[in-house]
Amino acid sequence: MQIELERPAEATRIQRLKALTTGTHDTLDKRIMRAEPFASRERYALFLDVQHHFHADVAPLYASEQLNAILPGLHERCRLEALRQDMTDLGGAPDTLTATTGPLTPAAALGWVYVAEGSNLGAAFLRKEAAKLGLSDDFGARHLAGHPEGRGLHWRNFVSAYNDLPLTQTEELEAAEGAKAAFRRVHGLVEEIFG
Repeated sequence: MQIELERPAEATRIQRLKALTTGTHDTLDKRIMRAEPFASRERYALFLDVQHHFHADVAPLYASEQLNAILPGLHERCRLEALRQDMTDLGGAPDTLTATTGPLTPAAALGWVYVAEGSNLGAAFLRKEAAKLGLSDDFGARHLAGHPEGRGLHWRNFVSAYNDLPLTQTEELEAAEGAKAAFRRVHGLVEEIFG
């Protein structure tokens, strides 16, 4: 009698991307937490400034016809305007920012979008912290709100579409480099804005 060993399932594109970027992502998460963005409304306002710069960087990607053709409805996921409203709620006057990413290949752009979408999934924890400061989906923490259909479903829909993209191995590696660049950009913003 032969025993067949169960072969592990092949990793999905998102799982491979996550594996390739975990170190950069973890470094960023730890740096953000050291900045104590939820210690006060003043610290949170600095966090909003970080977020504002990053989302200004990715907003053109969300508007890209090319990316919307392969990730339908991407334009609806952009959180830049919600961020600007959050800043206004806290008495800020958000500057008009332009993207600093420079030209990106479609694959690298997908890496940046992955980081932005992943941050929305992680925002569930941040939203709870913001609530302790008296902030909500209607005041000061709009950009942290989940999708009306549910944060998990919204993420799963994105993951499904992302996993179905016809990318080559080289393009997957480009996407990973794009994601790492996005994580490094946010890390640099945290260093600059929080000091």
